[in-house]
This record gives sequence, C-alpha cells and structure tokens, in this order.
Amino acid sequence: MTVEDSQSLLLKRPVNVKAIVTPRWKEEVQQQLQGQINQIDAQLQQLDLQGQRAIAEIQKQSVKPPGPQTAQQIENIQLQVNQKKSELLEQKNQLLQQLQQVQMLELEQEVNQGQLESFFRISSGDNLVQKMQIEIVIRDGVVEEIRGAV
Repeated sequence: MTVEDSQSLLLKRPVNVKAIVTPRWKEEVQQQLQGQINQIDAQLQQLDLQGQRAIAEIQKQSVKPPGPQTAQQIENIQLQVNQKKSELLEQKNQLLQQLQQVQMLELEQEVNQGQLESFFRISSGDNLVQKMQIEIVIRDGVVEEIRGAV
C-alpha cells in the first residue's frame, strides 16, 4: 500500500441527472404518463365492479327484507370503495397535472430526471464540496455533459 492509498477515501455521492427537453423526450414522457393514467382508469373500473359484486352477494345472502346489519355491510363496502376511488382520482389528477406541465416545457430546457449514485476518491487537500456537486446532462438518453469535479 502506498502513502497515497492510505491518505484517500472512497466515498459515495448523489449525482443529479438532468434531461434536455427534445420532441422525443416529450413524447416518451407523455406516453408514460398517459399509460399510468390509463392504468388508474382500469383500476377505477375494476373497483366499481368489485364493489357491485360484493354488494350483490350480500343482498343475495340476506333475508328479505334486508335488516339493519345488511344495510350496514353494504354501507361499509360503499365507504371503502369511495375511499379507494378518492385515492385513485387524486393520483390521476396529479398525473394529469404532470402531463400538462410536460406539454408546456420548452425545447432545449433542462429538467430534473432523478438521481443516481457514484463513488469517488477523495484525498487530503481535495475540496469535498466541489466533489459532491456533480450532475449528468442527457439528451434522448445519451450523456451530453458531465458537470462538476469527477
């Protein structure tokens, strides 16, 4: 082991990934968001069907006329269905807002795409703050620039 090796550390740091908005990027993101919206719509339909089936089953098994216990069971199912529906509709609204924001982005604008992690070696005398500030800029999935102290 050399003196240099004993005076350095291997550390992990976050790396911000930014994408340059291109027509292709916009199209891909819009398709992805639309796919998630379609999934939520399917879940909403499935939820309605399950709720209706559960209520029909309770009504079929109950005495005629239905008693207070049956009415309570039906009400509980409807409450659960409505609560889950609210959650799904909230998610759908957030996705619709994101879709709208993506449509309004200007071409060549940089947008945050997420974070990765990388390892780096630091030695005595290195500026830790500079080494921690690093980002990758991509255009249609291809690295265009690495900014910061590698």
